[in-house]
Amino acid sequence: MERPLIIALDFKDHAEVDEFLNHFHDEKLFVKVGMELFYQEGPAIISHIKQRGHDIFLDLKLHDIPNTVKQAMRGLAKLDVDLVNVHAAGGKKMMEAAIEGLEAGTPAGKQRPACIAVTQLTSTSQAMVETELLINEKIDNVVLHYANMAKESGLDGVVCSTHEVVAINEKLSSSFMTVTPGIRMREDSADDQTRIATPDQARRLGSTAIVVGRSITKQQDPYKAYLKVKNSWEEIES
Repeated sequence: MERPLIIALDFKDHAEVDEFLNHFHDEKLFVKVGMELFYQEGPAIISHIKQRGHDIFLDLKLHDIPNTVKQAMRGLAKLDVDLVNVHAAGGKKMMEAAIEGLEAGTPAGKQRPACIAVTQLTSTSQAMVETELLINEKIDNVVLHYANMAKESGLDGVVCSTHEVVAINEKLSSSFMTVTPGIRMREDSADDQTRIATPDQARRLGSTAIVVGRSITKQQDPYKAYLKVKNSWEEIES
């Protein structure tokens, strides 16, 4: 996988997705379909976006007993998505089961979707880790531990904030994917995120991919906003 800019399609239905994608004409995108959209439209939205020629990160963050995750991944592998994820907090057996399900469900002759593990959400703060999750560790240590478990379980990478990328690359190698949400342009609001960064900061820190939502999707001219983010991510002078 190259170093993609992934656009979060946090829309309520098929019509809003098409209205947004129509801004991009023939440009091939890498988009993220999360729970909000998938639970409203189901697998049909995946087929529709694929027909339009785009790559898909199906962001459902599976977290259940190993067999349930295995069977769910077996089904998701048939949707022809490019990237899926689980919560690392589900443990090594669950993550191993996820890979087993993907391999079993991928049609013959095709490559299974890449699978990454969510370490800690970018909306999670150190205070939340300690007072709500009752984890008595620095969030950086928790993320690194979860990333190591994910690699040992055969996953392709993790979802983390940009703040943990350097440590993960040093400990687990830069070939282990670090997909980083919480990306904002300098002039944008942080909204509900706490561990954020700009696209150029993510690039310098070594992120494999960035996930960008409102900095593109909520702008008056989404295509212009996309190019601005893309240029910053790819270090292209505008």
